[in-house]
Order: sequence, then structure tokens, then C-alpha cells
Amino acid sequence: MQTALRLAARGAGWVSPNPMVGAVVVREGEVIGRGWHRRYGAPHAEVEALAMAGDKARGATLYVTLEPCNHYGQTPPCTAAILAAGVRRVVVATLDPNPAVTGGGAEFLRKNGIQVDLGLLASEARRLNEAWFKWLETGLPFVIAKAACSLDGKVATTTGDSQWLTGELARAFGHHLRHACDAILVGVGTVLADDPQLTTRLPRRRGKDPIRVVLDSRLRLPLTARLLHLKSSAPTWIATTSAAPPDKIKALEGLRAEVLVLPAEEGQVALKPLLRELGRRQVQSLLVEGGPEVLGSFFDQRLVDKFYFFYAPKILGGREAYPAVAGRGAARLIEAPQLTNLSIRRLGPDLMVSGYPIRAPGPGD
Repeated sequence: MQTALRLAARGAGWVSPNPMVGAVVVREGEVIGRGWHRRYGAPHAEVEALAMAGDKARGATLYVTLEPCNHYGQTPPCTAAILAAGVRRVVVATLDPNPAVTGGGAEFLRKNGIQVDLGLLASEARRLNEAWFKWLETGLPFVIAKAACSLDGKVATTTGDSQWLTGELARAFGHHLRHACDAILVGVGTVLADDPQLTTRLPRRRGKDPIRVVLDSRLRLPLTARLLHLKSSAPTWIATTSAAPPDKIKALEGLRAEVLVLPAEEGQVALKPLLRELGRRQVQSLLVEGGPEVLGSFFDQRLVDKFYFFYAPKILGGREAYPAVAGRGAARLIEAPQLTNLSIRRLGPDLMVSGYPIRAPGPGD
């Protein structure tokens, strides 16, 4: 199953809105077939693994990271392929959480005489597809906060200088995150300060670009911004409010950007309605890259599901230097989001700290 999970991870960025799935066929202790879901619309992992195993699959055991599908979608049901291959036993890490599907594949296989065992490395399998699980269960995207900062938590100097704080390995990891996520979000302040492209730049063009989302409550985005003039298959969405000038909306739409007019909260785009709209559009994973006020708002409202902070071995100092996370912040320690499942990794000279916020009592709780 560990091998199947590693295979499944190869589908990151390519299979959404489907989940990442890996499969391994084993006979008499020997792996005779491997497969993973490579791309949305392509054959599923089980079909790939069984095709590799061929006739040897008869009487073998299939390990798969997610319950095999039992319905027609972009491809035929995997349960039919499993039956046709003559597999004796299927070991499934976790059931499909879709209420219209859950247990259907496992039950179908059992009714047809195949032994089905559930739950092997279930937590690891759920973690692999954490964005997909959240989206299916809540209709909301899985929100990942990302920041690159100095060791004292600053993203720019007192003059706004910020490029480049971290080294090549940390920046490459950040581009892998972009590839793996459905959409990337920044505030208009970041666009005005840095004029970013918000694209994925990996060697040999191996990655895909995420959908670009810009928070801009009054449409201050300049029509010359680079993200409006890219040769990219991913769209650009501008999230704004009713305060946006109609002529600016038309101008942005003329540049093939889509303008989303959403409710306002304290003069800014309300984040919860935005997340609901993104979820409705099948955005399962959202990478929030800033700036400090945007990250602060997501943390203040307890909307962050996971974070990656990259720390460069530098001390910027300065009262006016820009912090990684701004917003209102916590008035009392008990209000601060607590963090769990922390992981620390060296990336060249830099440190990457990742983990998950735990819901802490907020003001008035």
C-alpha cells in the first residue's frame, strides 16, 4: 500500500477534479503490476496496474488507495476491470467519501465473490487527497497558506525589497505547490508591488499553471499587469465588490479576465462567499500567497487548512519591515491559532515549516 500511495502522488496537479489514486497487483509476494491515475480522463490506477499484470492478475491481490469506482464517468467502472481480471482479493485504504458512491464499489466486489479488506493506511490515504476530501464533504476548497520570509518573520525590508529572500530549492518547491493546486490567490497589493505572473515555472515545462485569483475590491489592478497578458491555458479571475467601476470591469473582461462581483465585508471582498464560489467552480485546492494583509485575513477568519512557511537565514529587522502575516492578529494568546503535525525540512540554506492550524477560540467565543 505504501508503494501504491507513492504512485498515486505522481498524479498531483494533473487529475483534479478527480482524486490521486495508486494501485499495485501482488502475487505470491511479488509485485506484478503498478499503476496510477495520470491525468483527468485517463485510465484509472486499477486499470493500469491490471493491464501491466496481464494474465498473472488472476488469483492475485490488488492494493488500491481509494475504493474502486462502480459507475460510469470519464472512464468505465474499475470494478468491472477487477472482475474481468480474476483478482481474488482487493485491499482498499479508504472508502470514497461521495455519499452517492461510498461503499458501492466494495459491496459490488464482495457480492461477486472477491474478498475486500478496508482501512490499510487509511489516514495516509486521506492525507494524500486532503483537498479532494474537504471539497467533497464541504463544497469548499482546501486552503493552503504560503509565505517566504526572513528568520524574524519579515517578507520585505522597510523599503519593500523582497526578491529574492529564499534560495532556488525553496522557490522550486513553491512552484511545485502551484502545480499541485487548482488555484492561486493574491491581493491586488501584491500585484501592484511585484507585478507577478502567478504561473508555474518548473524545468522542461513539467507543471501546469493554476487558476489565478486576485482580490481587488475596487479594481485597482492596472490593465498592464503581466498576469493579464500571459500565454497560459489557466484563466485569471478578479474577485471584486459592487464598488468596482463598471468601465473597469468591461476593460478587464476585454483582456479575457473574468470578474467575480462578490459581497463585501468592511470594504473588502468577503472571503467566505469567495470560497463558496470557488468551490462551486470545482476549485478543490487554493494556494494563498499573500500579501501580509491577505494572509492575515485568512488566518484571522480561521480559513487556513494547511501552511508552508519558508525561512531564509536572514534577519531583516526594522519596525516598518513587512511581516509575513498581518491582519488583526490575536489580542490574547488563547485566540491565536494553534498548530499541529509540524514538519521541518531543509531546502538548501532555507528551512521549510509546514503544518495544520487547529481551530482556537476566537473573539467572543
